[in-house]
Amino acid sequence: MLSSAPARSGTPRQALRRAAGAAIVLSTALLATGCGLQPATSYVPLAGPGSIEEIVDGEPLTVTSKNFTEQLILGKISVLAGQAAGFDVTDLTNVPGSQPVRELLLAGQADVTWEYTGTAWLTYLGMSEGFPNQEEQFDAVYEADLLNGLTWGDTAPLNNTYAIAVRSEAVEDLGGISTIAEIAELPVEERTFCVEAEFNSRPDGMNPLLAHYGMERGAPDGVPDDNISIFDTGAVYTATDNGDCNFGEVFATDGRIDALDLTVLEDDLGFFPAYNAAPVFYTETLDAHPGLEDVFGAIAPTLTDEALRAMNLRVDVEGEEPADVAFDFMVEQGFISEPDGALGSGS
Repeated sequence: MLSSAPARSGTPRQALRRAAGAAIVLSTALLATGCGLQPATSYVPLAGPGSIEEIVDGEPLTVTSKNFTEQLILGKISVLAGQAAGFDVTDLTNVPGSQPVRELLLAGQADVTWEYTGTAWLTYLGMSEGFPNQEEQFDAVYEADLLNGLTWGDTAPLNNTYAIAVRSEAVEDLGGISTIAEIAELPVEERTFCVEAEFNSRPDGMNPLLAHYGMERGAPDGVPDDNISIFDTGAVYTATDNGDCNFGEVFATDGRIDALDLTVLEDDLGFFPAYNAAPVFYTETLDAHPGLEDVFGAIAPTLTDEALRAMNLRVDVEGEEPADVAFDFMVEQGFISEPDGALGSGS
């Protein structure tokens, strides 16, 4: 599967990019084996016709994604969308790590992926600060990546940024709290937090968050150090649900938010950078098939925080396959349909 990415003709510079891309694919495969990860499965259920119309007849399209749950779901949605639009899709989802996915796209060895605006801006483009305003963040990364031969499509509402959550049964006891700013109105003893070690020390993490919201860390009238508990990755959710603290640091689209009945507080003073997901295309592919932008543009508005939390939950908590979850979503939205009498097969 890894060697079946479509061949591309072009300049000597493009040939070098293709060679680099092939090396990336090979090293990624070796990395996956070394880490005990399984290679991406090309399975997606067979689909019937829906609102996505065919725009090509068997042209090649390579879809890639990172190897965590949300990315696998978005990748399978892309595979299904590409197939419905008439492409012969190569499924290169489940690549270990953000940078290898980025390099595949830059090298033209993949045609489309879903990426997060904040990740591209801060990690790939090396900027020191993100934009809390989602439109400003998108505009900045869109313009910057055009120079890299990549074109960003319409952003989805889903914003997989950091967030602060509270167990829902405690909301009433905490004065009906709904925003982060309201934490500062609570008695000091109620301003308790569960956070990961990384978030505790990040330059865009706990300390600047508290300062942004007018609560001095370590101050007796702010948030005393004893009010902050450090947990391993993932344990924050359970600790928050158990009442070890009132407020936990979470990711906005994590399925455990719904599974544990946590309530996400509004970032009303706009501290956290925007991490909206959007399809990113290899520009040459989009130039050849401009209808791709409309296909993904129709899907993007349906991908909300709530939709991804529900889908992530089905995979992470209920053990379902990302491809099946993506298929159900695409059918529910009318983009594809259940085929008559089909049992499903590999792509």
